[in-house]
Amino acid sequence: MDKIHDVAVLVGSLRKDSINRHLANTLVTLAPGTLKLSIVEIGQLSFYNQDEDDKPPASWSVFRARIKAADAVLFVTPEYNRSVPAVLKNALDVGSRPYGQNVWSGKPGAVVSASPGAIGGFGANHHLRQSLVFLNVPAMAQPEAYIGGADKLFDMNGELLNDGTRTFLRGFCHAYAAWIAANLKP
Repeated sequence: MDKIHDVAVLVGSLRKDSINRHLANTLVTLAPGTLKLSIVEIGQLSFYNQDEDDKPPASWSVFRARIKAADAVLFVTPEYNRSVPAVLKNALDVGSRPYGQNVWSGKPGAVVSASPGAIGGFGANHHLRQSLVFLNVPAMAQPEAYIGGADKLFDMNGELLNDGTRTFLRGFCHAYAAWIAANLKP
C-alpha cells in the first residue's frame, strides 16, 4: 500500500462560512487515499514580532510543530487587494522564523485561490507563490487553480454544486499527490 502523506491545509479566510473554507473542506473529501488533508487553523496566531522569538507564544509553538510534522502544505486563499490576506502572510512569517528555523522548507506545496470575481484570485495566488519560493516550498506549477465565480459554486451547507468544478478539483488533488510523491525528500 502507498504511504499516506499528511497535508496541512491553510485557509486564508477566517470567516466560518467563507468560500475558501468550503473549498478546503471539498478538497479534503476529494483527495485520493494517499493524502490525508487536515485544516490547520491560523486565526489564533498573534502577529509575528521578532521580540518574542526567545519566548514565543504557545500558539506559535503549536503551529510550528504542526507544520513541521506535515509532509506537505496546501494553501487555499481568497484575494484581498490583489494579494494574500494578512492572516495567511502572518502564518508564513510565524512559521519561517526565527531565522534558520523555517518549518516550511522543503515541503511540497500547492495553491488554490477562489473568488467571486472572474479571475479567481490570480493576484493572491501569484503573490503567495513568490513567498513560497523564498521559503523553499516547491510549489506545484500545473494544474493552476484559480476558481472564479466561487460564490455561486456552493449551497447553503457548503456543498459543491458544480460537477465540472468537482472533476477539476479531483484532478488537481491527484496531480498534487503525484507532486508530493515526486518532491518529498527521503
